[in-house]
Amino acid sequence: MIAATDDTTVQQTALSKQTLLGRVPGSCLIYLMRILYLSPRQCWPPVGGSKLRDFHLARALGQNAELTYVYFKGEKGIPSEEFPFCRNLIAINKPKPYTPGKIFRGLISRTPLTLINYSSPEMAAAVTELTRNSRFDLVHLDCIQTLSYLKNLPDALRRRAVVNWHNIESEILRRYAVNTPSLAKKFYALATARRLESLERDALRTTLAHVVCSDRERQLLLEWAPDALIEVVENGVDTRAFHSQANSPRSRVLFVGLMGYHANSDAAVWFAERVWPAIHESFPHWTMTIVGSDPTPQVRALAARSGIEVTGTVPDVKPYYNQAIFSVVPLMTGGGTRLKILEALAAGVPVISTSVGTEGLAVTHGNEVLIADHEADWLPACSSLADQGELWRNLVAAGRRLVETRYDWDILGQSLVALCRKWASA
Repeated sequence: MIAATDDTTVQQTALSKQTLLGRVPGSCLIYLMRILYLSPRQCWPPVGGSKLRDFHLARALGQNAELTYVYFKGEKGIPSEEFPFCRNLIAINKPKPYTPGKIFRGLISRTPLTLINYSSPEMAAAVTELTRNSRFDLVHLDCIQTLSYLKNLPDALRRRAVVNWHNIESEILRRYAVNTPSLAKKFYALATARRLESLERDALRTTLAHVVCSDRERQLLLEWAPDALIEVVENGVDTRAFHSQANSPRSRVLFVGLMGYHANSDAAVWFAERVWPAIHESFPHWTMTIVGSDPTPQVRALAARSGIEVTGTVPDVKPYYNQAIFSVVPLMTGGGTRLKILEALAAGVPVISTSVGTEGLAVTHGNEVLIADHEADWLPACSSLADQGELWRNLVAAGRRLVETRYDWDILGQSLVALCRKWASA
């Protein structure tokens, strides 16, 4: 165990000797893997797509392996009682991102800003000491942002690294560059995307294996590195936490997402300015509710418009789903697969989305969701669900059935555990 300092907090959960063994069907005892898990975020409380994926995958691994979880902490860090599945829970102070110096380095150096923002001497020292004094079967690198810590691993362990891709980051930045009206931001995004792609291609060649959110992303990465070991573990939802309340009065058009993230904030502004006026005129008793933390000034300003409310952070999103006629996902940029869609389906709320919003999910127009790719598509789609009739009920039933059978976190977590066992024994 590494020593605690002002910058590093180490918590060790009490594990019995039995945790060195796991059980498989037939009560056969097996060796419990030892996994070092590096995260660029504090995933507790698990609110928002990246935090949810991080938390549920870590929990699945911790319940089936001896897990050391190292992360950049928020203001208070993760209480150890919320991570009872961790052998060691190690908090590192998060470096301040997007400083002028880091932005300049991201422009002139070969290292993209995406990694520079998460560069930390304290994290590097923790990784070095942990891997010097403990043996691990695998290293789980959660997101591309942690790739810079590969150099702190011993050579043998570097070849045992598994990268969890929440998105293809270079793809996100290229999409952002296409959609931003700012020439300066467009230039910076494209320059960063080129550096990121080079780094992503190198990671595909030099690490053991990779986990992506969809087969679409797997195929894209295989075009770069046909021999790379890439498996799909999709995003999911805790289906037991969401329950449809069919008789609830519904008058909300709901948009859920982290509103400090450009893809969500841009989509909220576009929808409010270009689509909502016609919907509000046709259905004046409806309210467009934008739920999500850290809304940008542009998103906060939408609350001044008729029929729109901006909540910021809420303690629980489920009451908003229970009051929603449908959920909208008007995304034009971004990447990965959207947990906001899976949550809505689990909550029994129909979804209207762009094709970009549904990328990577096993949904089709008219079955589990409605697709609206053009401004003119939105009002007819919304109107078709206004009476909560047969189409509304069919979407609710099909959506709930899909998440229960394919996208429940328990199912997905076991899929990751099985892959890690195979890779650890290779």
